[in-house]
Amino acid sequence: MLKKLLLPAFFATSAFAAPLPPADNQKLAHDILRDLVAVRSVHPIGTRATAKILSDYFLKAGFPAADVVTAADPKFPHQANVVVRLHGKTKGKPVMWLSHMDVVDARAEDWTLPPFQLTEKDGYFYGRGTTDMKDGDAGVAASLIRLKQEGYTPNRDIIAAFTADEEVGLEQDGPAWLLKNRRDLVDAGVVINNDGASGEIADGKRLDYGIETSQKVYLTWHLDVTNKGGHSSEPRPDNAIYQLSDGLSKLQHFSFPLRLNETTRAYFQQMAQFETGARKADMLATAKGDMAAAQRLTADISFNALLHTTCVATMLAAGVQENALPSSAQATVQCRVLPGESADSVRTAIAGAIADPAIKITMLGKFFPSPPSPLSPALLGPVETVVHAMWPGVPVIPAMAAGASDSIFTRAAGIPSYGISGEWDDIHDVRAHGRDERRKIDDFYSSVEFTYRLMKALSQ
Repeated sequence: MLKKLLLPAFFATSAFAAPLPPADNQKLAHDILRDLVAVRSVHPIGTRATAKILSDYFLKAGFPAADVVTAADPKFPHQANVVVRLHGKTKGKPVMWLSHMDVVDARAEDWTLPPFQLTEKDGYFYGRGTTDMKDGDAGVAASLIRLKQEGYTPNRDIIAAFTADEEVGLEQDGPAWLLKNRRDLVDAGVVINNDGASGEIADGKRLDYGIETSQKVYLTWHLDVTNKGGHSSEPRPDNAIYQLSDGLSKLQHFSFPLRLNETTRAYFQQMAQFETGARKADMLATAKGDMAAAQRLTADISFNALLHTTCVATMLAAGVQENALPSSAQATVQCRVLPGESADSVRTAIAGAIADPAIKITMLGKFFPSPPSPLSPALLGPVETVVHAMWPGVPVIPAMAAGASDSIFTRAAGIPSYGISGEWDDIHDVRAHGRDERRKIDDFYSSVEFTYRLMKALSQ
């Protein structure tokens, strides 16, 4: 799951009862969520069981077998993907809803309730995946089935792709494999990633609704120093730990250049309306490209993450024994890279910052550039219409996520992708990946209704 946007709480409107799906669709969504939560679809086990659950629901609802395709990388057969298609009038390329089926693991001894069992308590659904993101899987599935049962024929095909391994491995990631090996199943004109932005609530008030149109991409490095080592009784100036520490200290005080894009300009322009004084002036000036104003905004860590690439040391390893000089020292540095910047440019910047050619810099894994998706009125307009119909008065704001999701793969494949979810998250009670994960019951059902309405609006 990508990191929550956490838009500042500038505006609030009272929470009220949003429209819900019909009773039969609520039951369907509940049953799908119940069955999915019961599966421990973590990285080592995979998503084969969740794929079968979803396939069975779609087939039972009358989707032809040819339109419910289970596809898996032969190298990782336990990581299955399900792609379902509701055929339209082929007036334009399909709209694809993208949702992952895997979850991070949860230990029963850490929870007060069984993590892999849907429990209803005090107005909440508890269970692993109730916020990330089996609730979204259930909402997309129930909405698509509802459209099918109503006999709805969209102007263009609607695709729902339920995919594997978003939480852990690029080597088994479902969208990456599908785009490379089964593009025929997922060749869409636009992607709605249900593992994206959403609404935020604080103290019972709805603050804002974000549309993730852009995101930073993670890039991880090892910084290594090697040394001949020796006995600790005879310290030498060339200590691997000290040498690496000096380089890390320099990196700590280095800042990448500030940069804006279409999304961040729109974000600061719109959010300024809820501010006053110098902060409002700086946000408006930043939206116009004033880098001095942007620099002042970096004092806020959430704004700092949006205004430039960041790199930070996250792990250290050195030495073998307390009485031996270290023969090696290694730091893990993770960067969150702005759209439009390359891995080579980031490496060059790190090397320049640490200014020590003896520190070896090695990139881990692959780098997937993720260009911003355009702020298209054809996309933003319907989203705003549905949001305002269900939650009047809530500002809808394009935003760039500081984290990354499966949208990095669809954007890299040339498909405009948007993080959009009908969920509302309490900014003071974020439990995704954590203990006693939960989702308000009414919020779950209203998110299903939102998904249904937006599916219709974007396919007409």
